[in-house]
Amino acid sequence: MKVVNLKQAILQAWKERWSDYQWAINMKKFFPKGATWDILNLAEALLEQAMIGPSPNPLILSYLKYAISSQMVSYSSVLTAISKFDDFSRELCVQALLDIMDMFCDRLSCHGKAEECIGLCRALLSALHWLLRCTAASAERLREGLEAGSPATGEKQLAMCLQRLEKTLSSTKNRALLHIAKLEEASSWTAIEHSLLKLGEILANLSNPQLRSQAEQCGTLIRSIPTMLSVHSEQLHKTGFPTVHAVVLLEGTMNLTGETQPLVEQLMMVKRMQHIPTPLFVLEIWKACFVGLIESPEGTEELKWTAFTFLKIPQVLVKLKKYSHGDKDFTEDVNCAFEFLLKLTPLLDKADQRYNCDCTDFLLQECGKQGLLSEASVNNLVAKRAADRKHVPQLKSSENANIQPNPGLILRAEPTVTNILKCSSGHDFLSCPQTMDADHSKSPEGLLGVLGHMLSGKSLDLLLAAAAATGKLKSFARKFINLNEFTTHGSGESTKAASVRALLFDISFLMLCHVAQTYGSEVILSESSAGAEVPFFETWMQTCMPEEGKILNPDHPCFRPDSTKVESLVALLNNSSEMKLVQMKWHEACLSISAAILEILNAWENGVLAFESIQKITDNIKGKVCSLAVCAVAWLVAHVRMLGLDEREKSLQMIRQLAGPLYSENTLQFYNERVVIMSSILEHMCADVLQQTATQIKFPSTGVDTMPYWNLLPPKRPIKEVLTDIFAKVLEKGWVDSRSIHIFDTLLHMGGVYWFCNNLIKELLKETRKEHTLRAVELLYSIFCLDMQQVTLVLLGHILPGLLTDSSKWHSLMDPPGTALAKLAVWCALSSYSSHKGQASSRQKKRHREDIEDYISLFPLDDMQPSKLMRLLSSNEEDANILSSPTDRSMSSSLSASQLHTVNMRDPLNRVLANLFLLISSILGSRTAGPHTQFVQWFMEECVDCLEQGSRGSILQFMPFTTVSELVKVSAMSSPKVVLAITDLSLPLGRQVAAKAIAAL
Repeated sequence: MKVVNLKQAILQAWKERWSDYQWAINMKKFFPKGATWDILNLAEALLEQAMIGPSPNPLILSYLKYAISSQMVSYSSVLTAISKFDDFSRELCVQALLDIMDMFCDRLSCHGKAEECIGLCRALLSALHWLLRCTAASAERLREGLEAGSPATGEKQLAMCLQRLEKTLSSTKNRALLHIAKLEEASSWTAIEHSLLKLGEILANLSNPQLRSQAEQCGTLIRSIPTMLSVHSEQLHKTGFPTVHAVVLLEGTMNLTGETQPLVEQLMMVKRMQHIPTPLFVLEIWKACFVGLIESPEGTEELKWTAFTFLKIPQVLVKLKKYSHGDKDFTEDVNCAFEFLLKLTPLLDKADQRYNCDCTDFLLQECGKQGLLSEASVNNLVAKRAADRKHVPQLKSSENANIQPNPGLILRAEPTVTNILKCSSGHDFLSCPQTMDADHSKSPEGLLGVLGHMLSGKSLDLLLAAAAATGKLKSFARKFINLNEFTTHGSGESTKAASVRALLFDISFLMLCHVAQTYGSEVILSESSAGAEVPFFETWMQTCMPEEGKILNPDHPCFRPDSTKVESLVALLNNSSEMKLVQMKWHEACLSISAAILEILNAWENGVLAFESIQKITDNIKGKVCSLAVCAVAWLVAHVRMLGLDEREKSLQMIRQLAGPLYSENTLQFYNERVVIMSSILEHMCADVLQQTATQIKFPSTGVDTMPYWNLLPPKRPIKEVLTDIFAKVLEKGWVDSRSIHIFDTLLHMGGVYWFCNNLIKELLKETRKEHTLRAVELLYSIFCLDMQQVTLVLLGHILPGLLTDSSKWHSLMDPPGTALAKLAVWCALSSYSSHKGQASSRQKKRHREDIEDYISLFPLDDMQPSKLMRLLSSNEEDANILSSPTDRSMSSSLSASQLHTVNMRDPLNRVLANLFLLISSILGSRTAGPHTQFVQWFMEECVDCLEQGSRGSILQFMPFTTVSELVKVSAMSSPKVVLAITDLSLPLGRQVAAKAIAAL
């Protein structure tokens, strides 16, 4: 009935020729209370009456314009009413509607409820569709007019349509509202895309270049709406990126066995966060590799770096290629990176000089094989480098002439590893034609020959490095475990067979110890399956082998086997002139040796045995099988730790006796090779205990430092001083070297995560120059990669809340250090959040996990037990009512997208992020402004800057919805793009919050 009355009222006004303001007064008398004009559909009723004839009714149109100007009707109701008109042949009516749109299309707003704001988005989408249809109809008419020879009228209307389209779309706010509407109504957006295609076809033949370019511009703007969040400018003013450099150095120095995917994701995260162009990104990876090659210590580390550079990094780039938009583009970027690299002649020359070869050539050939460079590019780059090398003074020394280049050796070792892994069982491995002569068949003697060859020189380390860099080390180690298991028992064997079996046991045992010490014990461990018997070496390694951060109990039951076996072993060692080999169960001897040593030590302590007898016993232990000496020293190391200062002498003396080689004619094959590897193993085992007891033991020298990164901290200096000094040096230099990485790692072990993170953040906050703070952030992020998960928990859960809630510390958050800390916090949060669903790297698993605090009790997030911060926020009633619709009002101030996505809040990182955003929300809502408010703004700006299109479910999902309306009050954040970036638009509630905030801007 009301609509009829409304229609009658409009007709009466027209008959009596009321002026617009008189009409408005009378209308309010007719309809004094109750429903709003929008519910009565006033805009639609006025338009319906105005558009009855072939031309619009000017008086009724004046009423509509007055209603719009005086806000009697909402913009959304007018746009919806306009979009229902579809008789485009009535030119005057269309022009009148375009004039009405012109009144407000570039300044749309809505200050009502969230649903009304979503209504405005939908209405704008309908209006856009109407404009496109109207433009297409005008263009069609113009084409027909041109054919008939009267173009003027059609051209005028088309120009009007395109002008309104451009005016509507040039507003970022309108495009943001359309972005939300597209997500609300996907089918309507499809209709718009169809209309746009149709319009393009019609306008293709248009002769007027101005109108055609205007139409193309409108089309570009419409097509940019779905991707308006993904546009980021890349950094073109920088050429060095220390974070990429440090991440690569860290991985090459400490995590060669790690899988490539986590490294690829971490590098991509850094590339995105720092907006690094691909050629410079790839160049930085190569620069880091060459620096690693040059500065790596001689020996195993040098081989590890070679394998990392020539085998692993090309694989990493192959995976990075999948992230790029096109294969061709990526190969061009890699080619461009190499072009830049060739200009760094001193760096390449130094690497070539050290490795006695053209390193770049090897690298280019490998990239060519992996499809990262075209053949033409490879040949071109090789020729350029060869021309450069002609001018380098060559080292002509005789020692250099005999050096076989490591890159070539590593690249040859990789197929050998593959061939070894092709063989099926434990005792026939290596019996492949590619790795040994076919006539060796599968005999143990033939196998022994191959293993002996592997022990000589650096063959073993080459194979292990190649296996580690290509992810095959675990399978490779499994071969040795199977072989070791196969040789533990012997039945009905001859003396020769017994000695071969003893050697196979010994070599495989020593190799496995060497692998565990060089690459970490986790590469040895098998996937535990229920009921499966654990191999002997795994059992021994887990319970008896000393490792960094592992304290052994010398009285543990694993060191106390069956007493009869111990007695017979003691008798054998004491009475025989040498070890027996036939029928010997080597695994039992290895497990019994600890208890036997304890008996022998007690006898020596009590004067029952003389030093000569001890010498004979230790010669027996190490004379045939070096693995017995390794097991004996493993127990002695644990035993010495438990003794007082005056009780250690004899135990250390015994270690000294076992460490030296036996000079005898009667040793088994490959004795010297086995002693070299045994010495290296014992040196690693004893390092801690010798440092603690200030004892020196001379191990047989191999000419190479077997523990290059051991004991790097200067003695008698507080570790805090060491930390600040090393950070100052790194900051001055502008990049982290591998030695510094190891010092930082040691300090992280010693001081703990909180101490480490807190002191480095203090150093950052001391910086006052902008370029220094930015460099510090890049370096700190890479240092924190040593244990990013734990550092992030401390930084976001303890250090930031401490700075933000203590007013006496607010001054330290001023620009530039405050901006830098905000950037660092966001980078750490994004990295940890994107990777914490994956597995921790082996490097991080090794570290002893300190329990920072129980995050569940520290940050309770359930309604039953609200934290202090939650109670503080919930008590703020104003916050809870920011969204004024009935559904919004029931929403607590802490409701966030993460709760609607049912994210697991028992996860410490999720809890810490949720609480940090609650704190941010309370700071924005409080009446006190200061540096901490500014810090929150920088933090949010950095979040927006680092976001990628489609990265829904990122850290911003933990931000309460109510924060959005608080944030837009901050001038720097009051832009439609920021609102779109910080709200989760995949959720209906997220879209409502965004629409409300944008419509009010």
